[in-house]
This record gives sequence, C-alpha cells and structure tokens, in this order.
Amino acid sequence: MSRIAKAPVTIPSGVDIKLDGNYMTIKGTKGQLSYSLNPTVNVIVENNVIQIQWDKNDKVATAQAGTARAIVNNMVTGVSVGFERKLTLIGVGYRAQAKGNILNLTLGFSHPVDFEVPVGVTVETPSQTEIVIKGSDKQQVGQVAAKIRAYRPPEPYKGKGVRYSDENVVRKEAKKK
Repeated sequence: MSRIAKAPVTIPSGVDIKLDGNYMTIKGTKGQLSYSLNPTVNVIVENNVIQIQWDKNDKVATAQAGTARAIVNNMVTGVSVGFERKLTLIGVGYRAQAKGNILNLTLGFSHPVDFEVPVGVTVETPSQTEIVIKGSDKQQVGQVAAKIRAYRPPEPYKGKGVRYSDENVVRKEAKKK
C-alpha cells in the first residue's frame, strides 16, 4: 500500500489544472508543465484538491500511484513557487559568470567552459563563486545543476571543485612517507 499516494495534493490559488484522460497540464505564475500519467492511475480534481486512485491489489499500480502523486505535487509546487538549486565553486581562480543563456565557467582548465542553459531554467551568479539555478521543473533544475557540477566535481584531498551549497565533502588525509 502506497502511503505517499494516499496524501492529497492541495492546489494553491493561481494554479490552473487541465486533465485530458491521463494527460495533465498545470499552469501557474512560474510557468506551465505537462505530464502523461501512467494508465494504471486515475487522477481526480475536486475542491482545490488532487487525489490519486488506483487498483490496490496491483503492485505495479501501487508503485505508479506513489510516483504519480510525487510528480503531480512537484508540478504544482514548481508552477506556484518554483525550485532553486545553489552551487558553490571552491578553488583558486574558479569563477562563474552568467551572460544571458550562457554560463561562463573558469575551472582550472586551459580553456573556459561555456555552458548553454536550456529553456525553462534561469542561472544567476550573485558572486563569482556562487551559482543559483532556478526553474519550475524540478527534474530539469536538478539535471542542469548535476551537469554543471560534473565539469569539476569536488575532489577529496583539497576539496576543490563545484559542489552543491549543502553538500558535505569527506576529506581524505594525504599520503605520508
């Protein structure tokens, strides 16, 4: 039995939901998101509350119901509040600069790295060593943050690299003679 799928999703004011079979479109102040739900799951919208229903005897349907509820909740949160991910650059000479939809990174390579930001995501650099990624789609914001981090992940000896602001890097002790 899925405990997550049992919980209802409340719809905040300013969020509009259209349901066409299993295809769901959610509009809000931060944008518009669409998703095609699994056919084993039914969505019911009543009184500003979204409920997920499924066949309780089917294990696949139970798993899909929890997934569907989580995705719908993230979509509602994304179009109303939005998602944000912060990255920190640690290392001598490591810096970032946002110019339009291009993020210019200097990460100790022989050349600067230009990262093209996809549509639906905005990147800000409040300082040279901080990157703030914002968007309405949680998966896309996380994917952009992971791609930027992958250019220079934090190394365990000095801790240099690109890391999430809440990430804790376990440091190793250097080799002794």
